[in-house]
Amino acid sequence: MQNEKLKLAIQKSGRLHDDSMKLLKECGIDITNGVNKLKTEASNFPIEVFFLRDDDIPQYVEDTVADIGFVGENVVFEKNKKVSVVEKLGFGKCRLSIAVKKGDVYAGPEYLQGKKIATSYPVLLQKYLQQKNIQAEIHEISGSVEIAPGIGLADAICDLVSSGSTLFMNGLAESEVILNSQAVLIQNEQLPITRQQLLNKLMFRIQAVKKAKNNKYVLLNAPNHKLTEIIALLPGMKSPTVLPLAEEGWSSVHSVLSENQFWDIIEQLKNAGAQGILVVPIEKMII
Repeated sequence: MQNEKLKLAIQKSGRLHDDSMKLLKECGIDITNGVNKLKTEASNFPIEVFFLRDDDIPQYVEDTVADIGFVGENVVFEKNKKVSVVEKLGFGKCRLSIAVKKGDVYAGPEYLQGKKIATSYPVLLQKYLQQKNIQAEIHEISGSVEIAPGIGLADAICDLVSSGSTLFMNGLAESEVILNSQAVLIQNEQLPITRQQLLNKLMFRIQAVKKAKNNKYVLLNAPNHKLTEIIALLPGMKSPTVLPLAEEGWSSVHSVLSENQFWDIIEQLKNAGAQGILVVPIEKMII
């Protein structure tokens, strides 16, 4: 495995590119992306990175030009290539939605019956229409989909939405979400064992980074007569760490809280008598 390298495809520019490079850096992988370079290598991990159009990444992974790729779920489902989704990466979150002109009354999917819909995602849109037994005319266009209703090309659009500001500026209203998407790691289904071992090493790092982002390290001071009540509020990884303070009758309690539980539990801790609560971000988390 000494000369083996894992070949990773990521978007060559844009938000997914930036977030992908950030994730690799957080995984301790040192990659320099020179100006207009289409390929580079890490200096401290056996990985090659290809910078490609996101729409091409599933094809490159299926064809074994790349072993793995970071790409949006929307692209994976639209291209429908022979690849496996290994991990959801937690960034690049957006949704594929139907949008109609402001002022139009959208009462449900039946609104689309007989309508013209512009999209860059004809496969996903057609699948949705079939599920809803809707007959509509699909106009496949690339880029600037949101202008189609304004120039008379379509009655509605099906496009990716993040904040919704682009729809608003073009006189459109989001009416139906047909797919929630985020960046995922995909792999070739016939990955050689040596490269699978490298992928396992990469996955170990990615999962440690993700777990850290979803948790906070909490330190607090607690009166000893309240310790049992306070500890019961702290799930932690196993059990909280309790250390005596210099002041008699008090202890320092250390634990880890899930981001989803954080605010509710912090309020309960304060009400239970906890003081001096400190919350610290976690860089990596190995369980």
